[in-house]
Amino acid sequence: MSEFVTRIKVRHYELDTLGHVNHAVYHQYGEVARMEWFESIGGSELTLDGAKVAPVLLETRVRFRRELRAGDEIEVTCKPVFGDGKTFRLESEIRKLDGTLSAEIECVLGLMDLERRKLVDKPVQVMREHGFDV
Repeated sequence: MSEFVTRIKVRHYELDTLGHVNHAVYHQYGEVARMEWFESIGGSELTLDGAKVAPVLLETRVRFRRELRAGDEIEVTCKPVFGDGKTFRLESEIRKLDGTLSAEIECVLGLMDLERRKLVDKPVQVMREHGFDV
């Protein structure tokens, strides 16, 4: 699958005392992109339809590059990177509309079997078996 992109406008209440976006909000922007990506490939808000599995965030890291301020419009990308194990990565960039890179986010995720409460093997295979476009 190619890179997914969603657009977000920075809101005033997301700012810290320095007048730029609070560090924790970058994680929220990443979460918005991850959930919208998941929905775009065929997932519902919480699960792979009928599969009784759901994505679970295991690790996230943000590298801050340039500040964001109230009113800035940004694009948040989301690019999946699959391997052979139980986890996969989503790599994201937060850019202002003029192309300025504001942050990079790297996440490690898995698919949790909601009945067994354990990660499934080969999540990309499970997604494809349920008709997801990954």
